[in-house]
Amino acid sequence: MSIYFSTQLAMLGWDSFFDEKFKPFASEGGVPARVIADYGAEYLVHDGVSSSRAVVGRHLRNDGSTMPAVGDWVAVLRREPVNAILGVVDRRTVFSRHAAGVETREQVLAANVDVTFVVAAATDVNLRRIERYLTIAWQSGAVPVVLLTKADIAESPDKLRAELEVIAMGTPVVVTSGVTGDGIDEIVRELQPARTGVLLGPSGSGKSTLINRIVGTDLMRTRLIHRSGEGRHMTSHRQLVQLPQGGMIIDTPGLREAQLWEGEEALGNIFEDIEDLALRCRFSDCAHATEPGCAIKASLADGSLDAARFQSYRKLQRELRAMAAKTDARIRSEERRKWKQISIAAKVRTRP
Repeated sequence: MSIYFSTQLAMLGWDSFFDEKFKPFASEGGVPARVIADYGAEYLVHDGVSSSRAVVGRHLRNDGSTMPAVGDWVAVLRREPVNAILGVVDRRTVFSRHAAGVETREQVLAANVDVTFVVAAATDVNLRRIERYLTIAWQSGAVPVVLLTKADIAESPDKLRAELEVIAMGTPVVVTSGVTGDGIDEIVRELQPARTGVLLGPSGSGKSTLINRIVGTDLMRTRLIHRSGEGRHMTSHRQLVQLPQGGMIIDTPGLREAQLWEGEEALGNIFEDIEDLALRCRFSDCAHATEPGCAIKASLADGSLDAARFQSYRKLQRELRAMAAKTDARIRSEERRKWKQISIAAKVRTRP
């Protein structure tokens, strides 16, 4: 067993996978720590004993290396007054989206997540948005769970749960309330003994209120919610919270733009019904438009396939394919630029 393994680190999620991935940093004098908060220019890291401030070393910023995200394991070099982060340990899972307003750039929201809680407030259930969030969840590599929050002010939470179960395609749906405590035990069980969860949902969906209920104190700042259920939670940065019952949970600011990153295969986990229908089409390359023998057109016509759900599937599919095409074009452009620079450098060296 590695000298880095300890019960304290294990409670933060450290295991043999990360122990093996940390070996390249061992000779540099770094110690393992987990990023528990991201404040932009500075991070808060925990080494299993205590938390401390840390900044990214200059070489990481300059050579295009992976930058830390909440949930990452990093190699830390102890310094006063602020520690230096030498590098990021290889991730087991990564929770990403396409950075808002930027072409083909990945924004990592959280790393090394075991469970992704897709949060939907009972006062604002948008099935198409849930499908989008579930796609992001499956892309991360973590296991998704849908949380229906604010059940205490919903007229018919059971009906909403049934609607969510139809589109979730086997993903568990848990009805919760940060006020009454409904569903809290189920969330805690998902995270024990040392698993990491992340809350994914729009502003005002009750994510911070749930964390406060689990922890038993007003740890996360929230605003008063109107009787209608409207409101905005006040999380301004990503933060990993250790739970007294065991496990960890990451709160994230509400996503104004839940744009997808790469991974079209994730759609098969959410739209299995549609992809199964497509296999029954007469032609393998059926576009589901004017072709004869199209199983999807037939299901739309008889009402067994919801038209809005199919449109959501096609929209997400187009978005992911466009993203893949842009990424391929960017990679080709970078390769051309790299070889052009190599060619120029070679000519300079051979010039008499």
